[in-house]
Amino acid sequence: MKLYFKTGSLLLLLIVLGACGREKPLPVLGQVPQFQLFDQEGQKFQRSDLDGHVWVADFIFTNCEGPCPRMTSHMHEIQKATRPGVKLVSFTVDPERDTPQALAAYGRKFSADDSRWTFLTGNPGTLNMLDRDAFKLGTLDAGMDHSTRFVLIDQKGRIRGYYRLGDGDPVARISKDAARLEANPA
Repeated sequence: MKLYFKTGSLLLLLIVLGACGREKPLPVLGQVPQFQLFDQEGQKFQRSDLDGHVWVADFIFTNCEGPCPRMTSHMHEIQKATRPGVKLVSFTVDPERDTPQALAAYGRKFSADDSRWTFLTGNPGTLNMLDRDAFKLGTLDAGMDHSTRFVLIDQKGRIRGYYRLGDGDPVARISKDAARLEANPA
């Protein structure tokens, strides 16, 4: 009886300790729909090109003198802090001026790795739908007041986290959460 009690107590203790050490799964906060835009090389780019990859998204514009350079610098840090399988996607909020050529030059300025980091432009209606409805960040009409949040998306196109530019170190939090999603695909 004593051995049974000791074994049962030890097993219960191990279960409790194991449950305490596990992090809760990241919440599912939305779904990014299929879309088609153009990348910095002028090539068609679809949401399905990201299927199977964890990815980080932001909304910027190349003529921004406000937070965009800082956000893009953080994306560069995310590029360095994450594994090569994690993709980065920067959507423009100024598609009239942000041509593929302008986006390519902007990416070079921030040492973007074209194999991982895509800058997208295209139809204003599509970009607005993504900004407002899919990512729930704002609208293209906001212009200079666009969101300064990064969005983490899983391998199935589901939004798993939002990270504000002003909330501590978003790079460390994003890279940690991206690694969690890569290790435990949902």
